[in-house]
Parts: sequence; structure tokens; C-alpha cells
Amino acid sequence: MKYRISYSCLSHIGNCRKTNQDCFLCASNCIYSGAKGNETEEIHGSINASENHIFGVFDGMGGEECGEIASYLAAEAASKFIMNGLPQEILKTICDKANTEIYEYALTNSIGTMGTTAALLLFAKKEICLCNVGDSKIFRCSKGSLVQISQDHVYSLSIKGKPPLTQYLGIPPSEMEVHPYFSIGSYQEGDIYLICSDGLTDMVSTERIADILASRPFINAANDLLSEALTNGGRDNITIIVCKIIREHNCIQNLFTKKEWE
Repeated sequence: MKYRISYSCLSHIGNCRKTNQDCFLCASNCIYSGAKGNETEEIHGSINASENHIFGVFDGMGGEECGEIASYLAAEAASKFIMNGLPQEILKTICDKANTEIYEYALTNSIGTMGTTAALLLFAKKEICLCNVGDSKIFRCSKGSLVQISQDHVYSLSIKGKPPLTQYLGIPPSEMEVHPYFSIGSYQEGDIYLICSDGLTDMVSTERIADILASRPFINAANDLLSEALTNGGRDNITIIVCKIIREHNCIQNLFTKKEWE
């Protein structure tokens, strides 16, 4: 059962922000930090699914309270983790480690609220495992149908503006335990996975995202989504990762295991 994952990753400051507090992790070892520059950076590539590989988007929060550092610390924690064990255990350990490191950095440097979202996909040999904390989203596009397979951690009611997060990385351990959302699914040839910060989903409807992913060449998908978000206002930082499942010859598709997404 052999698969390859083609991917495209980019991050952009948007039209309104002074800094880019987003960060992404590409194929477990390539970190892009928006704090290093304001220009779009796009990475293309292809990896074999015979080994564990993590892709992740981290949206720093806190404004002047160093959100870009929080997002980078989370990405760094994921990139340095030794990928042994069950996928869910790997992702849970990464979240716990990142949460502790962000909290300790804030404490040491007398910073108030400092944190980041996390949306992670781990492509393992036999399955795909997602993990998310906060409101950065993961979608699966299969046969033209787009479904969010992550779960937003936000309050159900908000008097004004966007609802605040109920979970993020950087929570003081004495206040609350971090509870990431997990789900596991199978490899299906042709499926496209989208991981993104809310700079995309606040500007572009789910229906429009689905249309772009289904109708454009995959190599252009990330840039086309970015262009749409910028055209519609680009009010926040925009980070996008798209991954496409390619089945190599003479392979049989895997079956779902547990907590299936449909």
C-alpha cells in the first residue's frame, strides 16, 4: 500500500496587518515563520507516505504579546519530535510540549496572554491522523465535496465579533488542561487536504474554496485560494497548506480505522 503526498504551502501577511503571526510546518522539518518577513513564501514538494510526516498551521494570538513567537515555538516543538509511536499519541505529546514551552516563555519574559492555534495532519504509513486546537481548520476535499474534519474550539455565543477560543496552545497548566481534537481516516487516491488559518476562511466561503480545489490544477490551488482571500479584503494573515493523495501503482486503498471522517 504505497502512496505519495504532493503538497504546496504558503503564508502571507494579508492586506491589513503590520506583522505575520502565522507559522507553518511542512513535511515535519521545514518551518516557515511569518515573523521573518512579509512576502509570500510558497513551498512545493512530494513525499512518500511510508514514513511519518507532519504538516501544520499555527496562528499566533496576542497581538503585541508576541503571537509570532508562540506560533514558531509550536511549529518547532512538532519539528523536533521523534516520530515513534501511535499517531494520536505523537500529536498529543507535541501539543503538550508546545503548550508548556509557550507558557514558560511567556512566564520567563513577563508576557501576558500569549498563545497559538494548531491544526496538524500526520501522514503515517497506514492512516492519516488529524489534531487541532483552536479555530485553524482542516478540510478534506473528496470527489469535489469539501468537508471540515477538524473541530473549532470556540464559545458558542459571542456578543460582538468573532467568538473567543476555548482552547489554544499556551494555556497556563494551573488554569486548564489542553484537550486537542483528534480523528483518524484512510488514504483515498485523489483526496485533497486543506489546512489553513482563519485568514482564509474568514474571507472565502466554504463553497468557493470547494470550487477552487475541485476546478483548478493542484499546483495552483494554494495561490488561487490566497488570491481570492486578498481580493476579498485580506484582513488577517493567510496561511495555506494543500496536500493531495497520489496512489502509486499496484496499491490497494486502506480502510477506515476509527473516528472516521466522511
